Amino acid sequence: MNHIREPVLKSVLISALHPTQITVGMREVRRKRKSWEGASDNKVSRELGKDDHMIPTVLGPGKIHYVTDHHHLARALHDAGITEVLCTVEHNFSKLAPETFWFNLDNRGLMHPFDAEGRRRSYKDIPDKIAKLVDDPYRSLAGELRRAGGFAKDTTPFSEFLWADFFRSRIKRKTIESDFGRAMDEALALAKSKKANYLPGWCGSVTEE
Repeated sequence: MNHIREPVLKSVLISALHPTQITVGMREVRRKRKSWEGASDNKVSRELGKDDHMIPTVLGPGKIHYVTDHHHLARALHDAGITEVLCTVEHNFSKLAPETFWFNLDNRGLMHPFDAEGRRRSYKDIPDKIAKLVDDPYRSLAGELRRAGGFAKDTTPFSEFLWADFFRSRIKRKTIESDFGRAMDEALALAKSKKANYLPGWCGSVTEE
């Protein structure tokens, strides 16, 4: 008989969640936050009980919940004044030493220790609170482009960050901050080009050889 391991669900304070990445796209956070502000308690309870609104975590040293996905949602809920969220505990690494714990996350593709300039940092530079996540405008650009159909949703871990890094050397940050519409036009043209054909979710035209 095959035994299916049911996910462990926990109600956790958002203030107690630890990120596994340094940045988010704050434009995307603000968009998500708007849908939660002023929501009734019944709506919040109902919506947070759905699979796509549960926050996946792993238990780390001290049995702290480390978020492995949906950082934008967690930050949006926090900013909207919601204090608790349902978490799906995917792994229990609570008995590991900190260095071993982070080594495991890194090699399982469960962390993204890159700063707002795209530079890899130590795990010690990852914020210890959802509220301390840093804005990366290029991640905002990548998220908005995917929503607009510039590339397809993909299961590759941190796929939007790969797109963000692609744009980082090709679109000026000043353009994103001062003229987001123009930045989107530039991003869409780049996303459809062959330069981007190695990225997850690329949906440009394919020319037969």
